[in-house]
Amino acid sequence: MRIAVAGSSGLIGAQLCRLARAAGHDVVPMSRTDGVDLLDADAVAGALEDVEAVVDVTRPTQMGLAAARDFFTTVARNLAAAGNRTGVRRTVVLSIVGVERGQDYDWYVATLAHEEATRIQAPGPRVLRSTQFHEFPGQVLERALTDSKEPGSVQIMDVPIQPVESIEVARALLDLATDPDAGDRQLAGPGVERLVGLVTDLVAHDGLDVDVLPGPAPVSMAGGSMLPDPGVITAGVDWHTWLQRRGRRD
Repeated sequence: MRIAVAGSSGLIGAQLCRLARAAGHDVVPMSRTDGVDLLDADAVAGALEDVEAVVDVTRPTQMGLAAARDFFTTVARNLAAAGNRTGVRRTVVLSIVGVERGQDYDWYVATLAHEEATRIQAPGPRVLRSTQFHEFPGQVLERALTDSKEPGSVQIMDVPIQPVESIEVARALLDLATDPDAGDRQLAGPGVERLVGLVTDLVAHDGLDVDVLPGPAPVSMAGGSMLPDPGVITAGVDWHTWLQRRGRRD
């Protein structure tokens, strides 16, 4: 198949491109790195010629509600309009497990708008809702260190999560893009963890001189909204096994 990957230079997009090419598909990478501005409707339309499936794993650089929602909905609109004109058969969008339960958190509000815009406008919409990736605790730590008002100390939301390997997310997206009979899906890793505990373990593993303290969280997340539904498909190794394989980061 000829598959376009919107957000091809990111964590998931880059892995998806490699998997799709290894499986013999013709991949159209779509990101500013690849010379395609997804906010430019004409640029998007030009990239989707002869494309059969689109996978949208885009992510805005700004996490504020207004900026993130505007980015997501603009990208979804551009991909949908171009896809409908050029004959795209299916559109897969990456979303988050529990997004509809976490509407007291701005990022989830913007993400749900992304998902809904795709469902309403895009040809053949399919949604993969994934739990947080194994890389998530590191990303949270990095942001917390940047925002911390006390050097050497961070507060991390004390919430339950069930993280999954990012490569498994990429595999699931490719399956949804290529299987004519596939539908919406949830994906999670094998075990429930506490985010503050994972960040604490990450700090110890990497030998960082940082005190990790439990911090406040949105009510929905503290109550378990980030966890998947019962019977969810699970894949990949647990977070601690992944960390050992990743090795220490200096």
